[in-house]
Amino acid sequence: MNILFLLTPKEKVSHIFNDDTLRQVVEKMEFHGYSAIPLLDKEGKYIGTITEGDLLWYLKDHDIPITDIERKRDNNAVNIQVSMEELFEKATNQNFVPVVDDNNVFIGIITRKDIILYLANKENTNNAISN
Repeated sequence: MNILFLLTPKEKVSHIFNDDTLRQVVEKMEFHGYSAIPLLDKEGKYIGTITEGDLLWYLKDHDIPITDIERKRDNNAVNIQVSMEELFEKATNQNFVPVVDDNNVFIGIITRKDIILYLANKENTNNAISN
């Protein structure tokens, strides 16, 4: 089979140019939901690929106070006394749920994976009991 059968033509591929600014690159990646994007020169020649990781490593070398960075969203914390139902609801929209004590002091997280494994184990236990 010829690889051109699988090709998405350049005209349909979002890309960036070597004279684009960091802001332009981030905006384009954000708009398209990309974590990586092809980098071309003005003649259309492929230079490489820019990834979110490349941008983060660049920022590492340009020390900026973390509180100067605007956050798009925060994972909402729950109190240690939260019901399982409310915890499950939070976890449907967050990869992890921060947990705080009664003084709002961070004490850890519960991951979505932890909840899925808990529910799977509970289901396996219930099936074993009913059999």
